[in-house]
Amino acid sequence: MSGIAGIIDSRGVAYPLYYALHALQHRGQEAAGISTFDGQAFFMHKGPGQLSEVFCEEILGRLAGNVGVGQVLYTQKAHRGRIENIQPLNFTFKNHKLSVTVSAALINRETLRSEYEGKGHIFSTTTNAELIAAMIAHELISGVSAEEAFVNTMLRLSGAYAGVAILDGILYAFRDPLGTKPLCFGKTGFGHVVVSESVALDILSAVFEADVCPGELLTITQGGVTHRQVLESDHKAYCVFEYVYIARPDSVIDGVLVYDARRKIGACLAKNPPKADLVSPVPDSGIAFATGYASESGIPYIEGLLKNRYVGRTFIMPAQNLRENAVRMKMNPVRRHVTGKSVILVDDSIVRGTTSLRIVDMVKDFGADEVHLRIGSPPIVAPCYFGVDLPTRDELIAAGLDLESIREKIHATSLKYVSTEDLVASIGIPAEDLCMACSGGTFPLDIKNECSCCCRHISPAGQ
Repeated sequence: MSGIAGIIDSRGVAYPLYYALHALQHRGQEAAGISTFDGQAFFMHKGPGQLSEVFCEEILGRLAGNVGVGQVLYTQKAHRGRIENIQPLNFTFKNHKLSVTVSAALINRETLRSEYEGKGHIFSTTTNAELIAAMIAHELISGVSAEEAFVNTMLRLSGAYAGVAILDGILYAFRDPLGTKPLCFGKTGFGHVVVSESVALDILSAVFEADVCPGELLTITQGGVTHRQVLESDHKAYCVFEYVYIARPDSVIDGVLVYDARRKIGACLAKNPPKADLVSPVPDSGIAFATGYASESGIPYIEGLLKNRYVGRTFIMPAQNLRENAVRMKMNPVRRHVTGKSVILVDDSIVRGTTSLRIVDMVKDFGADEVHLRIGSPPIVAPCYFGVDLPTRDELIAAGLDLESIREKIHATSLKYVSTEDLVASIGIPAEDLCMACSGGTFPLDIKNECSCCCRHISPAGQ
């Protein structure tokens, strides 16, 4: 889920990287880091916390150079709280200078790590970034060119990844062959920008050029961008959760405006609506869904919940007790809007169910007669192995309960999820090119003890 950015700009990159990462803050709130290169040396600053807590004007002023990479970090539970895992990671070896930051979930990471430990590499973090850096370094030491070092590394990675790196002053960007992790690039009057979401291009007034193609490697200098297709797959596996929850609604992910997809999903949810007085989003991620629902159903859109903008996402808070306590801090019902009313609440997803229960109870406590819950994703019944930090099946409420049991457990008057067919139609990408494993589909790669899809064939480009 982490947000990454890479920029090459003749005017300097510290402030552009800060602004780009600020637009991506929703993708990770645990830590932030920026590394820049001035042609001779790296300058880096990183630390735990949100971007504004880690950086100030004085620090940004010390990050010299015309090329840089940065990240806002979200890590999965097993690797959380390790300061050494904050990216970017910088390395100097054999007259090479390398800085790497990735958002990656590699299913063959343990095999690769063991292999490179056997070759003498010593790891100081548990990150995929360090593993990828070790692989690139090993290729360079063996005598191949810089581009071939990245190509040979990509050929061996299995999983979901998007990354940016600086090697000896040149910016590189790469994306997994299934396209599971988003990555796009654009151009300014002074250079080029690679970011996780197009909204970060908007904040820099950069012109969107294209999404980085799945399996593609970009080599970027001040003079331009070179494209190389490294890997190809007959089907993609774009993460459906990007369109439902992760991405900002004003981003365009692989040709789809996220807001439009969510609005269409909301309209699909409005088939046969209950008799109600208002449609209210669960802010903020439910807003686009609720506007589509209200428009389709004719029921007035009225905010029954208002959000405290200074509290972050509860889903990506690192501990369950923090998520639960944050619900009341995060939002408050508008008493006069909900008292004595039948309320339709529209949200993006139900994961554990604890947050939904607290929200429904809170609205009822403020006097609502009925609370009908409508959800913009199908039931989540399986964990994710590709970077979305969904819990185990034992923690997923839909993994062991039917619809009526879930409704009873979260105290809703009625409950409806969007169907898989309506979800696919709303996004506008064929089902075979979406990863929907979390809602009961097959996994796009071979996962031990999971049902995996055998129809995707990944191969080096041209084969």
